[in-house]
Amino acid sequence: MKKDEKGTDVQLPAEYRVVRGKRRTVAVQITRDGEIVVRCPERMTEEEISRFVGSKKKWIQKHLARREAVPKPKPLTRAQVRELMAQAQVYIPERVEYFGKRMGVTWGEIRIHKAHTIWGSCGGKGNLNFNCLLMLTPPEVLDYVVVHELCHRRVMDHSARFWAEVEREYPDYRRQIQWLNAEGEALLDSLPGAGRNSV
Repeated sequence: MKKDEKGTDVQLPAEYRVVRGKRRTVAVQITRDGEIVVRCPERMTEEEISRFVGSKKKWIQKHLARREAVPKPKPLTRAQVRELMAQAQVYIPERVEYFGKRMGVTWGEIRIHKAHTIWGSCGGKGNLNFNCLLMLTPPEVLDYVVVHELCHRRVMDHSARFWAEVEREYPDYRRQIQWLNAEGEALLDSLPGAGRNSV
């Protein structure tokens, strides 16, 4: 017998973890640690969860196999991370200014971080945050992340309207997302102290 995060008993194999919440849909997630997490509505039954996981068996196997196949980069030293931070603090603001002026949007402070889970973010006041590891990605990937965050100055969510803005400003964005999906996780894992769960 296993308990979910609300303390409810669940009948699932030990390799699955159930997270119940106020949501209408059910989804399965593979975290950066390789843990399989099922996120579902609070009232979803154990049988319904089990059937859902069974229906996603091929997807789970495919993504676990892909995870194992991706070579792990050598961990970065703290000195290397400091150097990436210094480079990013110069280069990324230049790209923000270039695209921001072209798009006609304003922004606040630009901060460079070394997070283990995200590439960039945009706050409600227009402050932009970028991961220093973007300096190790292809230039077009870095530019996509910059444009993505600047598009949040027009639309703060990830609705269809937001993605239409991204496509208008960076038509090739899907290819950059594919690169991040294929290569980004291993790159994030190269940070000192990496290996935390994704969010």
